[in-house]
Amino acid sequence: MRWKKQLLELSPYLPGKSIEEVKKQYGLEKITKLASNENPFGCSDKVLESLKKYQPKTELYPDGYATNLRETLAEALQVDINQLLFGNGSDEIIQIISRALLHSDSNTVMATPTFPQYRHNAILEGAEVREVPLKNGDHDLDGMLAAVDEKTNVIWLCSPNNPTGTYISEEKMASFLSKVPQDILVVIDEAYYEYAVAEDYHDSINLLKEFKNLIVLRTFSKIYGLASMRVGYGIADRDIIRALEPAREPFNTNSFAQLAAKTSIEDTEFVEVCKLKNREGLEQFYQFCGENALEYFPSQGNFILINFNRDGDEVFQYLLSRGFIVRSGKALGFPSCVRITVGSKEQNEGLIELLKEFLAEEL
Repeated sequence: MRWKKQLLELSPYLPGKSIEEVKKQYGLEKITKLASNENPFGCSDKVLESLKKYQPKTELYPDGYATNLRETLAEALQVDINQLLFGNGSDEIIQIISRALLHSDSNTVMATPTFPQYRHNAILEGAEVREVPLKNGDHDLDGMLAAVDEKTNVIWLCSPNNPTGTYISEEKMASFLSKVPQDILVVIDEAYYEYAVAEDYHDSINLLKEFKNLIVLRTFSKIYGLASMRVGYGIADRDIIRALEPAREPFNTNSFAQLAAKTSIEDTEFVEVCKLKNREGLEQFYQFCGENALEYFPSQGNFILINFNRDGDEVFQYLLSRGFIVRSGKALGFPSCVRITVGSKEQNEGLIELLKEFLAEEL
């Protein structure tokens, strides 16, 4: 087979350990997964009710235009229906953008560490990847601008950033966008947008009115609790959406996902409750870190990256053997850290007690 050279040099995306896998490995009955930044409270009850009542014609393809979801979302965001692009999760939107704009005679600029799928897809398309290290967990926007040249086609900004939870302020974002050449697409990945509470968090919908070379990515996998449904979306100027559409697979969002996403948009109370509980959960971890002199990044997402000043795999394995799945920072570019998804109050308490035991054993 004449495989692409870059394909042979890449590893497939490796999801964290599954609950069933850990149960079998350690003989445990109860497992708490706080590794993939999923919503511990599930999805809206209204979504579950709508799915129960739904009687799909399974022999028919889903609505390729996602009409009902498109209209509901456009109204909620106050954008034109033609400014929306839907994907099988926002991961697919990343793939669509890369497929449409990146090639062997182009480069793309991103922070590091950040969400790894930007780099992964760029390598698949044969593009040069220019990574600019974070500064104290934040995007080095000046450094990213310095990395741009006449062959740069896409710039990726993850805000809040995964895995640090840091964000780009409105002032810094607007200043950065004003300096980027108009023929370069800037992608703001806002997978954790609904969790952000910072007063100066950027208003990307407003920025879209000024900057026509911008696309904003969001997902229903996080606060809406629909990760298993796989539906995300991009918001951009109509010309950008029109150009990207041919790179989208037909019927790429299924009927159940479209209905679930549409219904979840309408239940704003559920989102607000999850947002509040997430803040309370983060405070539990902030208090734990303060009491144990552990460094961490204040987070605008639903996760926290904590520096334990030792091999992240060691902390990961300790928790795993006791029924808690988290994410070692070694695979995320922070080898002495662990990234923990904020769970329910009870889940957080259970994990924190184990972490206290771990620290006590290390003394």
